[in-house]
Amino acid sequence: MISFIEKYKTQVFYTVSAVFILLNALMIAFELYFFSFLPLVLLIILMMLFSLDKLLLFVAFLAPLSVELESFDFNLGVSLPTEPILFGIMLLFFIKLIYNDSFLKKDFLRHPITIAIIFNLLWILLTSISSTFPIVSFKYLTARLWFVISFFFLGVLLFKELKNIKLFVWLFSFSLAGVIIFNSIKHAQYGFERQVGTWIVKPFFNDHTHYAAVISMIIPMLIGFSLNKKFPKILRIVALILILIMFCGVLLSYSRAGLVSLVAALSTYIVLRFKINYRIIFAAFIIFVGFFFLFRSEIIMELSKNKQDSSGIYTEHIKSISNISTDASNLERINRWMAAFRMFKEKPYLGWGPGTYQLNYAPFQYSKEKTVISTNAGDMGNAHSEYIGPLSESGVAGMLSFIFIAVFVIYTAVKAYKSTNNKEIKMIVLCALLGLITYFTHGFMNNFLDTDKASILFWSLISVILSVDLYHKDKLEEELE
Repeated sequence: MISFIEKYKTQVFYTVSAVFILLNALMIAFELYFFSFLPLVLLIILMMLFSLDKLLLFVAFLAPLSVELESFDFNLGVSLPTEPILFGIMLLFFIKLIYNDSFLKKDFLRHPITIAIIFNLLWILLTSISSTFPIVSFKYLTARLWFVISFFFLGVLLFKELKNIKLFVWLFSFSLAGVIIFNSIKHAQYGFERQVGTWIVKPFFNDHTHYAAVISMIIPMLIGFSLNKKFPKILRIVALILILIMFCGVLLSYSRAGLVSLVAALSTYIVLRFKINYRIIFAAFIIFVGFFFLFRSEIIMELSKNKQDSSGIYTEHIKSISNISTDASNLERINRWMAAFRMFKEKPYLGWGPGTYQLNYAPFQYSKEKTVISTNAGDMGNAHSEYIGPLSESGVAGMLSFIFIAVFVIYTAVKAYKSTNNKEIKMIVLCALLGLITYFTHGFMNNFLDTDKASILFWSLISVILSVDLYHKDKLEEELE
């Protein structure tokens, strides 16, 4: 049979193509459009079986273009086409793990970052069992698993080859730049009004803060590319063009958290670049915290005087960051956080269940803290914090498990940055760290790790840092030529 196909492969190709076109035309006539996607599905299955690295890179390209379909009845949603592909990759990973677990090396499994991530997953599993809405929590766990497995466990293997790190960044960036240009063209039709910027990012992003968070994460990597002297001049120019597009995206998103996160990344760069002593930073932090608690009443009174709401004028928009008296967005965050703390007090150990904040927080709101955008329906977002959200959903250990991931990632990145003499590797690990710093900062005000765009980039940047620590930091310059 195989020899027959080899002998008449041209005829077989045209025959199969003709049969598919006829069948597809018939299906379309009966308004059955799913058959049109069969070649793409078959291609993805083949890539999954024979070229998993290319499939992961393909998913990275698709991520900024994906669209979420959501059911508010069960707080369930799926991003198409990325999440079904990631689900298949997850199943393949577990099958391979059963038959051959040797592809996960001991140095990888024993690494503090890996241990912290596994602990986080196990705690989510435990609190899903005790959840007030187990179906929602197990869906949350499943989604977290397919992101972590695909772009952390398999991501570290993917990034053993340095070229794949660069390919990942280029593919994600080009796709994201296309979305930014598309959104900006739509936004221009409304005169770039601030209020329009909050919803114009749909259907690719659920809101403007999510949009800014993802863009902010990729900007440091592109800056690194633009400064990499090993790149041809044309690629460095392309990187600069992409950086301009990304900054335009952040500015037109009117996300204050996005701007704050970029400032935090710049501050981290200054600390590392000029080798500022960590004891000085720690002492300054202690003094700042002490100063805040000593004069907290005066500080809160001063902040209460700020009546500047969000604005299309950037000087006023930035000033509104500290407005906790009239700005609805700031006040709603405080409302969500206070509700989360009350939820935590009632269930401090196991929480209410991963992903269930939206379904439980309404009774924990106080009328005096509600705003014009408050709701009891649970359809207007989550706890708006990557730290406080897990505290209410998975208890104190849930919050600590995420903090442990952040601490070990930062520690590993700084250690790798200082220990390598390879300029290209130093640049890659530094930019990956700065990208993650933007998200760790953004995480104080929002949480997006339940979305494919933010999660794929977040776990990939962590796997870049881990792969550098395990495989690349001791490489000489000539080994990368």
